[in-house]
Amino acid sequence: MQAVSSRYLARHLAQLLPTIAALILLTFCLIHLAPGDPVIALGGEHGDAGYYAFIRARFGLDRPLPVQLLAYARNVLGGDLGVSYVHGRPVASLIAERLPATLLLMSTALLLSSAAGVALGLLAAHRAHRPADLLLRSAALLGYATPSFWLAQVAVLALAIGTGLFPVQGMTDARQAATGLRHAADVLHHLALPALVLAANELALTTRLVRTGLLEALGTDYVRTARAKGLPEGRVARHALRNVLLPVVTVIGGRVGMLCSGAVLVEAVFAWPGLGQLLLSSLLARDYPALLGMFLLVSLAVVLANLATDLVYGWLDPRIRYE
Repeated sequence: MQAVSSRYLARHLAQLLPTIAALILLTFCLIHLAPGDPVIALGGEHGDAGYYAFIRARFGLDRPLPVQLLAYARNVLGGDLGVSYVHGRPVASLIAERLPATLLLMSTALLLSSAAGVALGLLAAHRAHRPADLLLRSAALLGYATPSFWLAQVAVLALAIGTGLFPVQGMTDARQAATGLRHAADVLHHLALPALVLAANELALTTRLVRTGLLEALGTDYVRTARAKGLPEGRVARHALRNVLLPVVTVIGGRVGMLCSGAVLVEAVFAWPGLGQLLLSSLLARDYPALLGMFLLVSLAVVLANLATDLVYGWLDPRIRYE
């Protein structure tokens, strides 16, 4: 992979500051202008007016919205995401507790969808217009069109409850406290089904992109020249695949946000103890600091994923220069 100039990195990292400012402004306004009142959620619908006033003063909700925004922005720039209304704890610690579980689920799903998608796309292109190709294209179309939330429920009913091969909920077996390798195996057992469900959409998309791109690349002049020189078909395919992966990487990097939203729904179905559970409970309770913290985290993840995508380009295509 070619070296990345310090000026390139500095320029892109400097662009993060206005991006973060815009994200804070946008998420703050959207959350505070959405229907629902956190005071009613905390104090109940039949609470006392004096108690409502106390809650508003306690969390600073009685101040004008611009004042609340400036205070929140100042705190975020200082590394303080606020205190959760419901849990009474710093939002940063709540996120830190649940983030590893979500990262494990998302990274596994991304790895599965990327590796298997490229492999299946190669197979479909190699068997183009044959029964295997038709089967793979039909499965990819079905997988891409199926919502993750619905697929997760079907997977629970058919594979977890129906066959008993997979756990229904959770990250570990609550009936036994395993350690070491047994604990790792238990986590992987619980991880398998939610990761497969979350990977389904991305796997289908990657398969279709690789198949289409590879079929197009195999008809280009440089591939015909490589074949004329007597190169093995496998080496020709690998040579063409390098160019095909550029749009695939673009799509994978741009789909991080969709993967995050899918993870929330999948975590809700499988009771996976990640950020999805915290996000849903925070939405119901109108827990503004927790919601803002998680939305900001997801937004930053998307921005950084796009930056990582640009850097991967330099490895796939040496003609791209970062200056």
